Amino acid sequence: MRTDTTPAAVETDPDRTPKTVGTAWALLALNVLGSAGAKTIVTLPRSLIQMVTMGALVGAFTLALTANLRLRIRPSAFVFLLTLLLVPSLVSSVDVGAGALFRCARLALFVGTLWLLSRWWDGSLKFIRYHIRMYFAVLVLVAAGLVISPGTAMPEYYGGRLVGALWPLTPPQIGQYSAVVIGLSVLLLVGRRTTPAGAAVVIVPSFVLLAMTHTRTATLGMIIGLVLAIGSLILTSAAARKFFGWTVLCAAVGAVVFGSALRTWFLRGQSQENFSNLTGRAKVWDSLLSAPRTTGDTVFGLGLGDKSWDGLPIDNSWLAVYNEQGLLGVAIVAAFLLSLGGIALLRPPSLSRACAIFLISYCAISSYTEVGLGDASAYLLHLALAASLLAAPAPAEPLPTPEFPRQRSDIPRIRVPRWARR
Repeated sequence: MRTDTTPAAVETDPDRTPKTVGTAWALLALNVLGSAGAKTIVTLPRSLIQMVTMGALVGAFTLALTANLRLRIRPSAFVFLLTLLLVPSLVSSVDVGAGALFRCARLALFVGTLWLLSRWWDGSLKFIRYHIRMYFAVLVLVAAGLVISPGTAMPEYYGGRLVGALWPLTPPQIGQYSAVVIGLSVLLLVGRRTTPAGAAVVIVPSFVLLAMTHTRTATLGMIIGLVLAIGSLILTSAAARKFFGWTVLCAAVGAVVFGSALRTWFLRGQSQENFSNLTGRAKVWDSLLSAPRTTGDTVFGLGLGDKSWDGLPIDNSWLAVYNEQGLLGVAIVAAFLLSLGGIALLRPPSLSRACAIFLISYCAISSYTEVGLGDASAYLLHLALAASLLAAPAPAEPLPTPEFPRQRSDIPRIRVPRWARR
């Protein structure tokens, strides 16, 4: 595999991007939907769901390889560091078993697909549209399940929160997809890359689904990410200043009028004690950190697993990475987050930069109560989208210099009189 150091205008032209690139991106999103979640209307065997998701990953890699037969890639610090993450993953998983090695192979195939698709990363917005279309299609599937069977879509064992009734999706997953779709659609609207009517068709139903999931992390991540993203456009965009001003005014009025309802929604009926220990997460975290470990386990981790500790979900990306890939994995994850953030700060203000800031901020905030930064997941796909937005566009090829014919010696030279030359 070689790095394409001779950029051509034809290769980075969005109009010439193969359609299979968008299909491969959608298949990556399908792969990271997961195979475990809520009960569905029609019980789907987990083996069948895993077959579909893994088939989607293989299909994405095949399509990306077909579109990039010459194996041309673009340099990317994010994908490079993600490739380095395979080292502690493999070292710690060798002695664990076939399940851990299978997860390593899945991560390697995921990273390889990103390398193949990096050829078309040029800072344009085409991958944002792929992203929105795929996850909005997932939200439409969730809404269809809610219409068909409201009881299954809002079960009691999840406290009446919205789940996937046709595909096993948990409330945090639906909240994550809704928040990302809303945030990116709002930024496209602020940047005047879509119409208000087109944005409303996506934003309004996504916001309703987000409210029905009662997902606090996704909501806070979306709000903070949008504030940072729109704030990066305030100095250069009048539309961003106008939108920011109206949003602050509406938020202030809404906080006064609906303050009690918002507090009730935020607490989700939990007691103050249960809320303070993060719904039991703090106990799992303390148990994980206090467990004895060897030096090798501390550095390289215990191998890729299901992101749980003593049968309970870890629900923290940093502790999950520490448990499975050790301190080396934590350092690599911190490095690719910091590299993306640093590159975003160095880029001039633009809509692509604002969208990247939103995605980076959202993933960083969500990492406190969600897992996924150390394995193939939707969070890594969000960060890959941010990396594609921060990629510098390839310069156009210089126009060829016309060659003038040399003066032939057999053509007689015309003598100009001295007075004419004066």
